[in-house]
Amino acid sequence: MSHVLAVLEQRDGALRKVSHEVVTGGRRLADALGNGTVDALVVAAGTVRGTDAVGGFGADKVITLTKPAFGSYAPEGYARAIAERVKAGGYRAVVFAASATGKDLAPRVAARLGRPLAQDVTDLAVEDGAVIALRPVYAGKALLKVKIAGSPAVLSLRPNVFTPVRRPKSGTVETAAVEGVAGRVVVKEIKAAPAGTLDVAEAPIVVSGGRGLKEPANFKVLEELAAAFGGRAAVGASRAVVDAGWRPHADQVGQTGKTVSPTLYIAVGVSGAIQHLAGMRTSKVIVAINKDKDAPIFKVADYGIVGDLFDVVPKLTEEIKKLHG
Repeated sequence: MSHVLAVLEQRDGALRKVSHEVVTGGRRLADALGNGTVDALVVAAGTVRGTDAVGGFGADKVITLTKPAFGSYAPEGYARAIAERVKAGGYRAVVFAASATGKDLAPRVAARLGRPLAQDVTDLAVEDGAVIALRPVYAGKALLKVKIAGSPAVLSLRPNVFTPVRRPKSGTVETAAVEGVAGRVVVKEIKAAPAGTLDVAEAPIVVSGGRGLKEPANFKVLEELAAAFGGRAAVGASRAVVDAGWRPHADQVGQTGKTVSPTLYIAVGVSGAIQHLAGMRTSKVIVAINKDKDAPIFKVADYGIVGDLFDVVPKLTEEIKKLHG
């Protein structure tokens, strides 16, 4: 039997949505390895809301490692606790989310285990007993097939790619206290985004703006469009816009920003530079709005509108509002 450990994420004592995707990916891998079990692991200061539902996504056991200092993300302490659990459990694979936290935590755990890491994975398989990971390379123009020999295989999954699948089962629950120090670095405070603001890497709908918006104040047009989707959309930005100081770096979509794979990606006034395409090419449906009919963004768009965004976007916003009542 091959066991898989799915590392969950929590924030302020509540499980994050991306955790369901990690469990789904772990379940798929465990089944491919042959009647494997999936342990879901979360590190926190205490009980985490939402862990009771993880079994419904394929976890056989939900483990919470607790320590008062783990209320906020503590890189050293988290990595040590997870690595020790992996060594004790003899897992065949360890799966993280390729989120902001996961991209920092997964390499630390892999280093402690002395194992390679396959990052930003978009598909998983097993061939001749070895774990196979598929990940985009060359700014998303090609897919690299990585064979991971030995155990455990350490992987991080791109958010919004592994659609959560519910299963008619519930996993057992286990809680264990973590001994020792949390690490040399103590997290005093985390400045969170305003309430209700979605992370562009996890939002099902992303509305991104580029230099075509002319000035930062005009991003209000995109914020109104995002709001019309009823709290399901986040506002993103191109690198040029972020470099100009119009939007925070957390909103940047692209090779040097965040990689997104939403159900719907709306690119407004974005020309489509190669580094931007690398961050959103795997979106399921891409809509481009640009007055330049030769803009590169139209080459990857499923739907394109050639026109003035200041005319098109308000009309689109009104139509979306009608659909959502």
